[in-house]
Amino acid sequence: MKYLMLVLTEPVDDPAGGPDDIDRWVSTHDASGARVFGDRLADAAEARIVRVRGAGLTVSPGPFHPSHGDIAGIDLLECDSLDEAVAIAADHPMARLGAIEVRPFYDWDSEG
Repeated sequence: MKYLMLVLTEPVDDPAGGPDDIDRWVSTHDASGARVFGDRLADAAEARIVRVRGAGLTVSPGPFHPSHGDIAGIDLLECDSLDEAVAIAADHPMARLGAIEVRPFYDWDSEG
């Protein structure tokens, strides 16, 4: 099953880890086949929120959820279970430096 991992920044009192740790995480989970894709995102100030209502288009500066910290990156995981995806997320350095949201993709096969 596929899972989206949102890598979030947030203030941390006692940060530990750094870029070398992230490189290790990427190498480990690329080699295992669990990490299908991932990349860092540009600064949230570059985000735009797009809405179409009726015939009108509104484009606003982002991010959409400024109170939850910035989405710093994304990873797509292929795992057998949510528990496996959570364990992989817990190994990511940003789980200690920020936060990780793990969300399964919608199961289209469950529609009857």
